[in-house]
Amino acid sequence: MAMKGSKDGTSLAGGSSSYDDLEYGKGFGNHVSSEAIKGALPVRGNNPKKCPLGLYAEQISGTAFTAPRKSNQRSWLYRMRPSVTHEPFHPLPFSNSKIIANFGDGGSHLVTTPNQMRWLPFDVPHKENATVDFVRGMFTMCGAGAASHKSGYAIHVYTANDSMRSTSFANADGDFLVVPQEGPLLLRTEFGRLKVSPGEIFVVQRGIRFSVDLLGETARGYILEIFEGHFSLPDLGPIGANGLANPQDFKSPVAWFERDGQTRPYEVVHKLDGQLFSAHQDFSPYNVVAWHGNYAPYKYDLADFCPMNAVNFDHPDPSIFTVLTCASQEPGTAVADFVVFPPRWSVAENTFRPPYYHRNCMSEFMGLIHGEYEAKKGGFLPGGASLHSCMSPHGPDTTTFEKASNQSEEPHHIGRDTMAFMFETNLFPKLTAAAMAAPTVDRDYYKCWVGLRQHFVLPDDDNKQEQQQQQQGRSPSRSNGLTF
Repeated sequence: MAMKGSKDGTSLAGGSSSYDDLEYGKGFGNHVSSEAIKGALPVRGNNPKKCPLGLYAEQISGTAFTAPRKSNQRSWLYRMRPSVTHEPFHPLPFSNSKIIANFGDGGSHLVTTPNQMRWLPFDVPHKENATVDFVRGMFTMCGAGAASHKSGYAIHVYTANDSMRSTSFANADGDFLVVPQEGPLLLRTEFGRLKVSPGEIFVVQRGIRFSVDLLGETARGYILEIFEGHFSLPDLGPIGANGLANPQDFKSPVAWFERDGQTRPYEVVHKLDGQLFSAHQDFSPYNVVAWHGNYAPYKYDLADFCPMNAVNFDHPDPSIFTVLTCASQEPGTAVADFVVFPPRWSVAENTFRPPYYHRNCMSEFMGLIHGEYEAKKGGFLPGGASLHSCMSPHGPDTTTFEKASNQSEEPHHIGRDTMAFMFETNLFPKLTAAAMAAPTVDRDYYKCWVGLRQHFVLPDDDNKQEQQQQQQGRSPSRSNGLTF
């Protein structure tokens, strides 16, 4: 697939542009060719002796060279100066110790708990108190494994009140799946630009340099980072060839470069094993005039998700709402799934329609982008989160249960203005000190289930038999296969 590059040379967010006219390539996992200037791509091969327009050829590999072709990911970038042209890296002076990438034994201040956890919306710092961009406003909630072993995952939250401007960020630890909850963003990358608003997601793979600029006053959202593999579309099985997240709805950037970037200095922040390093270079990292390959950032609008649902009886398992997955070595089991609960009709008959009560061998981290979540319409708020670890019981709160158990059989829409999501993982999450000590921890979360009362009543025959046995001083006997 060949794509034209962007003609707009604007480098930063702000001003009068809304960036709604940005061009994108469409499709998931495609091999794409894109030029910001016609003729910038080599006519033959990947790294000729001299590249067109005096550019440098640089490959970025997202998989091992010898990975099977069906899973091999790499791209060739043709840039004004290669990315190796920078001063030495040094640890960042501000040292964001709230970013964790090692959850193994001996990890710093990590907590394992079977308790159900919930957080009210995370506060966004006021600009008059502190200027915080995407990197400085990121903190880890939980995770498992270790980036240095290329195994496991981490879940972060970001809050920001400022753009990254002349700062670029690259994550050597893994892939980022970012879920904006508040504030539209302009994403500048080596491959081009993406405008991403709440209700959309974006993925930036390991090693790709990018900057996040705010198109509003503040921004807040969630990040799922996988230390191993890459995200892929889930298999559809008996669903067939269509449905859920359709490949044609994913969008990737087209080639673009900063027109004023040849002389503008940049700070390049590099995350490696959870540590942040910084290097200075006297030009923009967004100097790629053309590129081709299948290793590039992309975005997806959650409104394009085509949900499946029960049309007769029973509440289906949440796996039918999987948007993207990162598979593990065990078939059918994910390192991490990204699941979304979009607006939809609920029509099942003689069925408790909200999510059922559940204990899961997987662990579930949930967030709410906007609206209300059908199982908890009270304390689970947009910008907040919840965590139910492996085999921790969870389910609808008392109010939801009583209402849903007595509602009519008429089809109803769960809400046009709702969008909840879940990061589900097979690995045990360990909570960080930042998560456990957050001022927004809802320490009364357990109380939402305290009001669930017993509705069970013994059948009349059993009641009479029990009363007679008690009057005769005998213990109740077996009845209908049950012992009382």
